Amino acid sequence: MRTLVKLFGKSPFTPLQNHMERVTQCVAKINEIFEAVLENDQARIEKLSEEISDLEHQADLTKNDIRNNLGKGFFFLIDRSDVLDILQIQDSIADAAEDIGVLLTLRPATLPQSFHQDFKFFLEKNIECFYRARHIISELHELMESSFGGAEAEKVRQMVREVAFLEHEADVLQVPLLKKLFQSENELSHTLFQLWLKVFSAISALSNLSEQLANRIRMTLDVN
Repeated sequence: MRTLVKLFGKSPFTPLQNHMERVTQCVAKINEIFEAVLENDQARIEKLSEEISDLEHQADLTKNDIRNNLGKGFFFLIDRSDVLDILQIQDSIADAAEDIGVLLTLRPATLPQSFHQDFKFFLEKNIECFYRARHIISELHELMESSFGGAEAEKVRQMVREVAFLEHEADVLQVPLLKKLFQSENELSHTLFQLWLKVFSAISALSNLSEQLANRIRMTLDVN
């Protein structure tokens, strides 16, 4: 397998993994920014939002560099279009992280104490789902060396199933949170109510996109 890669093309996976590290830097700031939200520290929220936007921009530059330099003539064990699809989903995760940061700067996003525990579980599950998908990307070199088959392929398929389960758990955790939000609709201003609906949706995007990413890898396995 190493001989095939050496003779017929470059591995596309190192650039994908480098881009994923940029995406991870964006997601890693999410916990920090919500710590600031729960502490009502608007100055720190503004600072972290700027940091996430800067990191998202770096992810965009990396994405563009990969697109511009991913040779069309190289022999890959997967199609160039597959690599670009995976890259786009990864980039959408960075966009979702940036969306969260921007939303939290629009106005002070006070969250009643009664929400804190449910919100914490919901946030943690979405982030856990992302990191499980990230682990799949870290396995791509090993997957290529196994010709997308054997024990390594089955290992990745199992990881894909785990991502799907975590995404389901995140959806389940969102339900009581949304119910509590609607039950509190009269206690919150209309603006704050709408803001938290959008924040919950942006957080959900982290697990939804992570599941899409995992499924895109599974589709690549199925056609190789």
